Amino acid sequence: MDINSSPIANASAPGATASSTPQTQQVLSSDFETFLKMLTAQARFQDPLEPIDSSQYAAQLAQFSMVEQQVLSNDLLTSLASQIGSGNMAELASWIGMEARTTAPVLFDGSPIVIHPNPAAASDEVYLVVRDSTGEEVQRLQLPVSAEPVEWAGVSSDGSAFPFGTYSFDIESHANGEVILSEPTETYGRIVETRRQDDGGTVLILEGGSAILASDVDGLREPPA
Repeated sequence: MDINSSPIANASAPGATASSTPQTQQVLSSDFETFLKMLTAQARFQDPLEPIDSSQYAAQLAQFSMVEQQVLSNDLLTSLASQIGSGNMAELASWIGMEARTTAPVLFDGSPIVIHPNPAAASDEVYLVVRDSTGEEVQRLQLPVSAEPVEWAGVSSDGSAFPFGTYSFDIESHANGEVILSEPTETYGRIVETRRQDDGGTVLILEGGSAILASDVDGLREPPA
């Protein structure tokens, strides 16, 4: 009987995961008892004319021990990652209430939103493309060919205000009548929460519900008075 093809080897493969270390230890203990029973049965029913080499037993025991150590190591790494994620979340909690500079959708509550365009250097025309929470374009405004900040007032061409909600902004750079670059532009959104993900990572939740990684934040500032 080849231990490599047994259910025990498959159940204890290095890629397997466990919900907790105690549960993993219980499984390994149960599997090891089953493994010993299999070895005993293997020795008992072996062919007397072709006895199994004792080195095979040693190799199988060593293999199971390696699998056991790998699974326990994986549990330890998972626990360490969880602790690091919790520490990172606690550190980022000081960001709550700050405004993060990001390309994520931000909340429009009636106050103007400051846009930070970065048009292509070769452009001769630049447009601000405004999209609502569904991603649909709701406004297109021509801007100066400049990287200077501009304000989006949230007012349509007929003078009516756009409804409150989350909006995202793209900058379209044109040259000779052709679009040469279209990419999200940065704005500021207020951080209201830090949240830990299932994989141990930490995300920031902006006012309005947008979720961003801390690594995607290009700047922080105090909210304007």
